[in-house]
Amino acid sequence: MKINEIFYSLQGEGYHSGTPAVFVRMSGCNLRCAFCDTKHETGVEMTEDAVVAEVIKYPAHLVVITGGEPSLQLTSSFVDKLHAAGKYVAVETNGTRPLPDEVDWITLSPKEAYVGPQGKPVLNRADELKIVYDGVHDPQQVMPLAANIPHLFLQPCDTGDPARNAEIMQATVEYTKREPQWRLSLQIHKILKIR
Repeated sequence: MKINEIFYSLQGEGYHSGTPAVFVRMSGCNLRCAFCDTKHETGVEMTEDAVVAEVIKYPAHLVVITGGEPSLQLTSSFVDKLHAAGKYVAVETNGTRPLPDEVDWITLSPKEAYVGPQGKPVLNRADELKIVYDGVHDPQQVMPLAANIPHLFLQPCDTGDPARNAEIMQATVEYTKREPQWRLSLQIHKILKIR
């Protein structure tokens, strides 16, 4: 596996926000979103056992597999090894490729509105839906996808421009108030200035 980084922090987004977690960031992605805020292209080749050895150095139960796009590399055997080490495995994905059945928690963050048809999700299950909201693309477009997903989050898109971010934040709050099936997800790691 090509691994961009492994680090210990707090989950900053969505349902598990505030929970201590070991992050395994895999290199590469099959989409190119203009607002992507992660540098995930570089990395080092590691065996599954070497990654697990790094993960178990930290006390957190939660392991978040992220990227880039984890589904490009994630295997059932790797998830099984994390489980054998006593870890709960969460994956953050754009949903365009299948994931191993053994994954404990799936955060689906579809990007079809931003990249076109190549971003259309194919997953048949997810535990939470996280929409990166820019104040323009209507989250109602994903409601058929959301029908069987228990937790729905709108996350304001971070454009890097403080004035535009403030507009998007206000639009996200107002949208959530109008459509209360959604919950606001803030990137608390950015607010706290932690990884």
